[in-house]
Amino acid sequence: MGFSRIQLGVLALLGFAFVNIFLNWYPGNRLQFPTPRPGTSSGLNPLRRAPGGGGKSGNAVALLNVSSAFASFVPVRTSFWNRRLHQALERMAKLRLGGVVDFAPPRGCTPVGLEAEIADAGSYSPPHCDFVRYMDCKDQRQLIDHPDKCGARSGVFLLLAIKSMAGNFERRQAIRETWGKEMALPAAGGGGGGAQIRMVFLLGSANDLGQGPDLQPLVNFEDQMHGDILQWDFRDSLYNLTLKDHLFLGWATARCPQAGYIFKGDDDVFLNTPVVLDYLRSLNSSKDLYVGQMIKEASPLRDARSKYNVPLSFYDGAYPAYTGGGGFLYSGHLVPSLYAISHSIPFFPIDDVFTGMCFSALGVSPVNHQGFHTFDIRARDRDNTCAHAEVLLVHRRGPGETTRLWKALRHPDLRC
Repeated sequence: MGFSRIQLGVLALLGFAFVNIFLNWYPGNRLQFPTPRPGTSSGLNPLRRAPGGGGKSGNAVALLNVSSAFASFVPVRTSFWNRRLHQALERMAKLRLGGVVDFAPPRGCTPVGLEAEIADAGSYSPPHCDFVRYMDCKDQRQLIDHPDKCGARSGVFLLLAIKSMAGNFERRQAIRETWGKEMALPAAGGGGGGAQIRMVFLLGSANDLGQGPDLQPLVNFEDQMHGDILQWDFRDSLYNLTLKDHLFLGWATARCPQAGYIFKGDDDVFLNTPVVLDYLRSLNSSKDLYVGQMIKEASPLRDARSKYNVPLSFYDGAYPAYTGGGGFLYSGHLVPSLYAISHSIPFFPIDDVFTGMCFSALGVSPVNHQGFHTFDIRARDRDNTCAHAEVLLVHRRGPGETTRLWKALRHPDLRC
């Protein structure tokens, strides 16, 4: 039986990594969620008042104004999240009246008293209960970091930030060999030395926090080979994707502030990178960008059988317009503001909705682009190479499909 190049590569990686297990064993039997630690929780620690007060602290984030349109869009209701948002807005308004211009991000973790906050908490699913209980635990230990990923000599034109999980080795390798290749773009007038495309994979715990097999030695070995993994010490789950986005924004603010554009996407999408680059080069980089397949006039799903269920006692109201979480693009200069506002907007269990809320709070509206297909293209076109020639993104594609499509789009005999 023959093996594809990706399968052989994965087998080799696994073989070397199992040897590495005995050389560098990782004892990772941790708790399911962060151990509660005394901290400031959801409160904001004022650092500096205007005018004067000295220079900005290295770990401070700006106290931003939340757009009045977003504040009025979310109704003042008794539902848990609505109350939390408007309480946060009141705190921020008082701080600004007192002249505060920046604050220290909360440290530590104080769990939310679920039963005291939500009358029907007993009807919530266990994952939703855990989300609410630990939604203020935004300070997570980083296990793998690459401080110099973006470098300093030449700018990063496009940073690819891919949400992945420890066991998805084959998906990551397929991306590295196809649309996620890191490279230097040609400089103006030709030649090398241009801006960079850089990529990072975003991971949580590699052993399901003690609930599954320990893949950390394999992840360590993979990162030693490729140097493109960012990992934090939290359970990798659907409801923790919001936490993953928040942690990435903090990393990008500190480590990659010069990035021109950010692509945030899943590891089972196909990104037509050349078409994406052509699109981005056509834009005015000074303007705010948030683009993808726009979802508007959406409302919470009230179905306890669905993993996307949002109970009325948790959130009451519609969702602001947002882009599908399978993949979207936004301006790199918005990263510090998104990180700052993500400290003030309460975490929401659906990550792409939360992202849309943060952009809305900054007054940035999503742009719909017909080239983003986060719900896939027509079934009859899935095997048609030419149907993919001008798209920016399709979701979903497996590793084998991604490799075949990438090669087919670059075949010299392709005529569309």
